Amino acid sequence: MGGRKKQSLLNGALVLVIATSFVEIVGLLYKIPLTNLIGTVGRGYTGTAYNIYIPIYNISMAGLPVAISKLVSQSVAEGHFNDVKKIFKVAFRLFFATGVIGTIILLVLAYPYAKSIDSMESLPSIIMIAPAVFVCCVMATYRGYYSGLRNQTPSAISQMCEVVGKLVFGLGLAYAVQKYGLQCYEQGLAVFGVQCETRQDAVMALAPYAAAASIFGVTMGAVCSLVFLMLRNKIVGDKITQEELQSSPPAASGKKIAKTLITIAVPVVVSTLVMNITNLIDSWSIQYRLQAAIDGNLSVIENMYSEALSLAGEMTSTQLKSYIYGAYEIALDFRNLIPTITTTLGLSAIPVLSEAWTLKNKLMIRSSIESVIRVAMLIALPSGIGIAILSRQILNLVYGASSSASISATVMTLYGCFTFIMAAAQPLINMLQGIGRADIPMKSVSIAAVVKVAVNFILVGIPGINIYGAIIGTFCFYAITVSINLTSLIRVTGVKLNFKSVFFKPLFCSVLCGVAAWAFTGLLSNILPDFTINSRITTETVSAVIGIVIAVIVYALALLFTRSIAADDVKMLPKGEKICKILEKHGFIG
Repeated sequence: MGGRKKQSLLNGALVLVIATSFVEIVGLLYKIPLTNLIGTVGRGYTGTAYNIYIPIYNISMAGLPVAISKLVSQSVAEGHFNDVKKIFKVAFRLFFATGVIGTIILLVLAYPYAKSIDSMESLPSIIMIAPAVFVCCVMATYRGYYSGLRNQTPSAISQMCEVVGKLVFGLGLAYAVQKYGLQCYEQGLAVFGVQCETRQDAVMALAPYAAAASIFGVTMGAVCSLVFLMLRNKIVGDKITQEELQSSPPAASGKKIAKTLITIAVPVVVSTLVMNITNLIDSWSIQYRLQAAIDGNLSVIENMYSEALSLAGEMTSTQLKSYIYGAYEIALDFRNLIPTITTTLGLSAIPVLSEAWTLKNKLMIRSSIESVIRVAMLIALPSGIGIAILSRQILNLVYGASSSASISATVMTLYGCFTFIMAAAQPLINMLQGIGRADIPMKSVSIAAVVKVAVNFILVGIPGINIYGAIIGTFCFYAITVSINLTSLIRVTGVKLNFKSVFFKPLFCSVLCGVAAWAFTGLLSNILPDFTINSRITTETVSAVIGIVIAVIVYALALLFTRSIAADDVKMLPKGEKICKILEKHGFIG
């Protein structure tokens, strides 16, 4: 193995979890001032741009790297190190071309997409994010390669570089545009071609351009990440030794490797493409049908959101649609938080399961599958329950009191109730990809996508349901996907899961955690003196923070005393053997 040191499944996942947690924290730090700068309507514009960008981005970052990771890990397991080197070169050329094509497609789709949802204001944001597709495709080559070598550290650091770049450039540019636009208004000049009578008119006029400036930070963040990976590869390399290269068979032809890579990638890309095109169709259909619901019965919408609209002020029909959709997008910041973290488990499992499947190591296969699902549930169940119970307090703490808080909080609560299903979806897909059955997620996602689009289109257009129909559609999508993929994974591998260990014990401990959070937050809100320092620091939010800390302690104790932590999981952590012995000594290992 030369100078390389392979990371275990949970060790690699831990590296990615730390990086992802950093990314999410910095992301929130980015979104708080961003929301204050561009407002809920501006968030609606950036959300629209993200929804057309994300499908193409996810193909590059979650689809194609899977093929490299699997093929590299398989070649390493077989000792074909010359193939490993060749895979990187072939993949780089393929991904470079894919990036160019993806960027062109996004630019071509920008105008008709914005026109079709009656949101031409989002067009500048879509154009500003388009170059990121090319950058991310090239970056994906490096991330997939190092993942296949079971070294997740370069990918983790590159993610940190990416989010810091997005924070610095995105906020800086958005602030500059905001300042320029307001200066034009104060001097009596047109604001980006619009003559404004009030400051609110000026804010609305500059919102599309401030949103575009902020989203250009995504492109610049990707550039920062790519620069790091290229420098790291040039300076450190992959640590494959000359002895390993000399002892391995000659590399296969570039044509053969490209064919194998594409064969592995196609079902992965198709399933990722279906999932993300579904989200793109959702973005269009949700806004289209939301506008239909508003136009069909405006009074029903106004009555449903009377609390929010009384604070937000008068809006046109189109602005009301963007306002409600923007409030929904704010809630999605939290909906995606836990699944983003648990996705790291699946990404780390791909090379481990691919190696175990190649070597026919049934013990490693079973241990890996159970560890991924158990750890995903240990993270997702308490988090989802906490988000559902404390949605309003979390929103106020992060974004401060806002007119749209009542809408966003309800959306958060509903999504929190089935966070655990969403958190399991991507790891299950990745594990099936790791054992060479990427065709199964392709089929399950396709079936679920049809159901989701149909449910959304029907329910969102009903005035009495409107945006909440999107939540029902999302639930249907993930419930179908997880059911099919989990059943298939068990059938193909022959693994008999210990559901008591991987689900019921974590659920019991999570319920205790949720009860503690609810009880202590409510109790402290009543006994602490009533105070408001600013819109974020109030009696209610401080009580929630203390309640969360107490709930975490309760959860940790519950895990130990119910012996919900498995020895195999602990052993795969850094210094796992030592930690495992300590826990076993005190009877805390299940």
